[in-house]
Amino acid sequence: MSATRYRRFLKLCEEWPRDEGKKARDLGTFLRQRVASAFREGENTQISDPEKCDQMYESLARINSNYYRQRFPRVRDTSFTGVTVEECKLLLSGNLHQMDEEKKGLWKKLLERFSKSPEDVPEKAPEK
Repeated sequence: MSATRYRRFLKLCEEWPRDEGKKARDLGTFLRQRVASAFREGENTQISDPEKCDQMYESLARINSNYYRQRFPRVRDTSFTGVTVEECKLLLSGNLHQMDEEKKGLWKKLLERFSKSPEDVPEKAPEK
């Protein structure tokens, strides 16, 4: 029975997508590492709590199949902040330097403007 559980988890790992943009924070990578550590001996691994193992597999399988997204559809693909899915992915990826100048928030623009030292700002010519 342990071999069946092992094969089910391997199949789930194959189906689970990886997000290369998240690097060390990717859930797919974490899942693969956990399966490898839980099934060190492969199909011969003895599972101490088979019910908990099956429950964990079923929960992960529902997440992977978008069960909850289909059961509870969203009206819009934005959050209360109004940020779109693409903007949210960009923020979570850690590549903030890719943001365009016009997409910077007001706070960042003000910080950049007022954090410059007086030497960096060119002097204005006196008006006549």
